[in-house]
Amino acid sequence: MISSLRLLAKRRFLPLFATQFLGAFNDNLFKTAMVLFVTFEVYSDPGVESRFNAVATGLVILPFFLLSAVSGQLADTRDKARIIRLVKTAEIFIMLVGATGLVISSIPVMLAALFAMGIHSTFFGPIKYAILPQHLREEEVLSGTGLIEAGTYLAILMGTILAGFISGKTAAGMVLLVAALGWLTARQVPPAPAMGEPTRLDFHVVRSSIKLVSATMHVPRLFLAICAISFFWTIGAVLIIEFPPLVKNVFTADKEVASLFLGIFSVGVAVGSVLINRLLGACVSARHAPASVIAMGGFVIMLYFVAGHWPALPGGQLYDIWEFVVEPHAMLVFIALFGVAATGGMFVVPLYAFLTTTVAKDQTARTVAANNIINSGAMVAGSILVLGLTWMGMTVREGLLVVAAMCLVAAWLAWKLHLACE
Repeated sequence: MISSLRLLAKRRFLPLFATQFLGAFNDNLFKTAMVLFVTFEVYSDPGVESRFNAVATGLVILPFFLLSAVSGQLADTRDKARIIRLVKTAEIFIMLVGATGLVISSIPVMLAALFAMGIHSTFFGPIKYAILPQHLREEEVLSGTGLIEAGTYLAILMGTILAGFISGKTAAGMVLLVAALGWLTARQVPPAPAMGEPTRLDFHVVRSSIKLVSATMHVPRLFLAICAISFFWTIGAVLIIEFPPLVKNVFTADKEVASLFLGIFSVGVAVGSVLINRLLGACVSARHAPASVIAMGGFVIMLYFVAGHWPALPGGQLYDIWEFVVEPHAMLVFIALFGVAATGGMFVVPLYAFLTTTVAKDQTARTVAANNIINSGAMVAGSILVLGLTWMGMTVREGLLVVAAMCLVAAWLAWKLHLACE
């Protein structure tokens, strides 16, 4: 643990960590402020709220599906540090649009900014993992990956909790300030020149995506790792879509409690990311992944049963955060949430490290980009699944059982990967 934290004192890691941290904080501050505003102040129907959250999630994910092939080519054939600086410059302009939407309470403007942030993340995503083998020693890559994941989810924690306690106008000012800070830290990332020869970029979205995925997925171990990660993010998409309606309509609580739920989830993933690094040392392995995701499914079922026995307040009132915390059943809710998140972090972190350490350094960004294409398709499928099941009458609480069943499939994929690596 201490040796991992020492990376934070290195210029070859700290500026990247800070840039990713600020970006994740900003993204989630804006997104959560928007979702909570719509869920608690615009709509009053659980099905409509779930569908809106599914649409918002789909807008964030769609650019990954369309543009990851281009972003992967760009990152592997150009200086990654320079791309980071360009992306962070774009974030300032995107957040100008988002801040405007928050100030004037315009859902279309906020959704436009959310889509643009999806494009921003599409071009930054492959780099944050692919640059690690270039700046870190081989035995440091797992530690660096774990710290990036832990920092990301701590940033999500801060952004989601803060969004529940500040006004839209305050959030608008903050997203602009943080975008500017991210631009400054990005300028400190050391150069990361292309490892191979510059090549002509293929901007044909369909052709380049098919080519990229085909070039990656034919390797059995990479195929299994990407499938396992993708199934994990399908589960994550369903959970994130369900959280705000779950809080409001099942746990009958207000938006501050919704932020608390997301915050506990973020802390859990961060803890799981660091814990798995401790268990594995410098060894990149999937041996703990099957048990981790099975445990995740167990905690989801625990949350399902606690939700079924949650006492509603009379007269349709909503719990505020203090009323919720002192409710006797609340500790079980928190344990279940934390358990879901921590075991999820333990599942996915080694798989990302696996992606970046089993291919040549001049192929890492494209490998991550291929993973992002499959991940985004899986998350869109998760969003569509939620839309379809809610149209068919599935309740928010019943959606937790769907998640638990999906964990079993993820465990099977992880076990296949572990056997393939032995």
